[in-house]
Amino acid sequence: MSETTPAPLPIWKKLWRSAVREPFSGDRRSRLRIVMNNLILHLHPSQVPVRTLRFTYSWGLGGLSALLVVLLAVTGAMLMFVYTPAPEKAYQSILALETLVWYGQLVRNLHHWAGNALVVVTALHLLRVFFTGAFREPRAFNWLVGVALLLLTVAANFTGYLLPWDQLAYWGITVGASIVTYVPLIGNTIAQVLLGGPEIGSATLLNFYALHLSVIPLAMLFLMSLHFWRVRKDGGLSLPRGIDEPPVTKDENVTTFSDLVRPEAVWATVTVTALVLWSMTVNAPLEPLANPDLSPNPAKAAWYFMGIQELLLHFHPLIGAIVIPGLALLGLAALPYLDSDMDSVGVYFRSRRGRWLAALSAAAGLVLTVGYVLLDEVALDLPALLPSLPTLVSNGIVPLAALLLGLFGYGALMRRLFRATRCEATLSLFILILTGFLILTLIGIFFRGPGMALMWPWDVAATVH
Repeated sequence: MSETTPAPLPIWKKLWRSAVREPFSGDRRSRLRIVMNNLILHLHPSQVPVRTLRFTYSWGLGGLSALLVVLLAVTGAMLMFVYTPAPEKAYQSILALETLVWYGQLVRNLHHWAGNALVVVTALHLLRVFFTGAFREPRAFNWLVGVALLLLTVAANFTGYLLPWDQLAYWGITVGASIVTYVPLIGNTIAQVLLGGPEIGSATLLNFYALHLSVIPLAMLFLMSLHFWRVRKDGGLSLPRGIDEPPVTKDENVTTFSDLVRPEAVWATVTVTALVLWSMTVNAPLEPLANPDLSPNPAKAAWYFMGIQELLLHFHPLIGAIVIPGLALLGLAALPYLDSDMDSVGVYFRSRRGRWLAALSAAAGLVLTVGYVLLDEVALDLPALLPSLPTLVSNGIVPLAALLLGLFGYGALMRRLFRATRCEATLSLFILILTGFLILTLIGIFFRGPGMALMWPWDVAATVH
């Protein structure tokens, strides 16, 4: 009996087997492979269709977003050991980090640029999903999760923007928080809760610090987990195909570890290396200590809010800050249910006609947006033209109605003149609006000088320095 009964396993081998469900191996490389396989198969299936490995289809943007989140978590945890969230100590903490802590400047630079890169990469990932039609059923719910993750990414950057407590942060948050006050009825209440009082102070810094370190990361972790799970649940990535190629229902499968994980590891290494080199070359901005009595001219919001700040120069605040962004978010949420009359999942820009309509819409968005900004800056003054109407009507409802009528007319033109399908017309409208918002953002960042007057970028730079 004693000869056939196996010897009891040591406790450490029991722990190993309970964790990875594989026998313990004395070979170090075998042990590492077993652990990595168990971890990877939580994120990826054991096999993936070979078509989804085309880099030019997904561009690795989803994995890159996850990588940046991990990098932000690591660098953020390191920064916590030095930073003190109090107005009288926050700025000195950053100075000490940059001058007294080994590699402190590099860690801060990495955290700053990775946060900005995450906004860009998440937005690009959302655009890639839309442009390839990969947001339709059964992936419509995951599209909504992706939109929520983009909003949380912006919120994470916004709350972290104040933490250095310099002039750039203080007045950027002042402008950003003022946008919230335009929400009807509850705007001032929301702003006071967010700021911890009527103005930015120590309570604001603690609120933003808590949101930045706990509330927003936990929400992002939950939604990222849900997002990855839904990708698996909805059948993985959509399968790419050519314009004239019929829908792909089956494809050759390849093993995840050798054909997907290794290229992901290479792409991650290249990305981290590039980010480190950039952080070694370009420092995160740090202006003089925040001074509530000395407002910079111009006082600008963070770059990802500059499109909205630019809208405030052309529309009544309620319309520019709340109504137009709100309608844009509703439109994003509704896209999976509007764009559905073509079987074009996996095809960039829906069709051959969709591609040149997309280029046409991008050009139209550029010309129309620049033209309207110049017209409004030089000649158009709706409140003066309609003096008997309240400003909300003359500079808000009237131009908003004209904007919506123009968008409706543009979509109808696509359908009637170019015989565009509903999918192609929706794509054209989306690119027209997207181009317009990007142009407004670039104008706000580079072409607005003192008094938010239009200036050439080199003149703006000269006034800053």
